[in-house]
Amino acid sequence: MKYSELFHTIQGEGQLIGVPSVFFRTSYCNLRCTWCDTPYTSWQPENKDITVAESVAAIAQFGCKHVVITGGEPFIQTKELIVLCRELDKQGHHITIETNATLFAKVAAHLISMSPKLRNSNPPSENRFYKRHERGRICPEVIRKFLDTYMCQVKFVVDTPDDLAEIQTLQADIGIPAETIMLMPQGKTSRVLNQKQEWLVELCKENGYRYSPRVHVDIWGEKRGV
Repeated sequence: MKYSELFHTIQGEGQLIGVPSVFFRTSYCNLRCTWCDTPYTSWQPENKDITVAESVAAIAQFGCKHVVITGGEPFIQTKELIVLCRELDKQGHHITIETNATLFAKVAAHLISMSPKLRNSNPPSENRFYKRHERGRICPEVIRKFLDTYMCQVKFVVDTPDDLAEIQTLQADIGIPAETIMLMPQGKTSRVLNQKQEWLVELCKENGYRYSPRVHVDIWGEKRGV
């Protein structure tokens, strides 16, 4: 598999926030979010190789039940992902897969953490990736398949209050249950996140969504491997 890093930390977002977890970050992504906080998996993807067996062994050394497979976009490496999840499941791990919900495959996972990309993720219109990103960032049929097949959370990265209208439209058109929706502030520093969290919490209260802080940013900022 192509990957960028593997480390032991706590989950910083979503339903399992604060839970000790091993993160296995695959490389390569089919989208190009302008605010991407892991450009080393997308805009300039790292090209390190690791076998599935080596991945499983490296994860096992931490003695940690929860494993988060993230990216980049893990479902790009479909065959390898299927085998990796199968082997981790055999060892009794709880498996979360973080995905942009543009690709679907049946895997042994316990939580699918979808993060469909809103218009605020678009690169500048003059960027060569703009059209591809805008065309591919939302795949309703993939989101529905995940919702129908797995325990899911649907995390939206919110930049301004104006993003709410797009979220509500997607919720209605796709049929996303409100209780699965989580709103997270867009930002790479705790200062920026703090500026947005108060009005974002109010949007959650008004619409029956959950608010998700980004604890790893509050603690470590943009530091890698934590």
